[in-house]
Amino acid sequence: MDKKSIGIFGGTFDPIHFGHCRAALEIKQQLKLEELRLIPCKNPPHRTTIASAEDRLAMLKLAVKNTPLMIDDCEMLRSGPSYTVDTLLSLRKAHPRTSLCLIIAMDAFLGLPTWYEWEKLIELANIAVIDRQGWNMPGSGILAEFFNNHALASKENIIDFTCGKIVLQSITSLDISASNIRLLIQKGHSPQFLLPDSVLEYIQKHTLYSPP
Repeated sequence: MDKKSIGIFGGTFDPIHFGHCRAALEIKQQLKLEELRLIPCKNPPHRTTIASAEDRLAMLKLAVKNTPLMIDDCEMLRSGPSYTVDTLLSLRKAHPRTSLCLIIAMDAFLGLPTWYEWEKLIELANIAVIDRQGWNMPGSGILAEFFNNHALASKENIIDFTCGKIVLQSITSLDISASNIRLLIQKGHSPQFLLPDSVLEYIQKHTLYSPP
């Protein structure tokens, strides 16, 4: 039986931290998604990663163990750049009648026109934009028009649509970043309480992010 709704939360997760985990859980609950899949990006087109794809996937598995969140390693199994549109095409083929919801932060949404075949995303899934302090939806231009053309009406539920809708979603703001965690480790400081202990133990065991 096909799933009713699947949330797609992608990222490099370099490393996974409580900001990622809490955002994913709140979005799952608020949008009433049947599944929330964390999808680690193997070969991100717009940035470089520090930890290997294998290490990032291993940390992700530790972080979501015994939680309502799931991992989808589809991008780990593909070669070449990890384009979101390819991931959505694959998911849409596997779940033709399911409401798919791509979850991205506001800062990422503002850079959407730089993504590969970005205009096709809304044809394959809905988009939930996470409101982020310091970043605002533009009042004019291509993204403003894109948002206005697909914005969810107040009485509509995004999981009632297989694709084509955009919703702006507020969540608990946790000022945690993977880059800051890496910097703390490089300086010899502990990032404890910013990420799961199991992930920190893995980082320490494999000496990830330590000075060369």
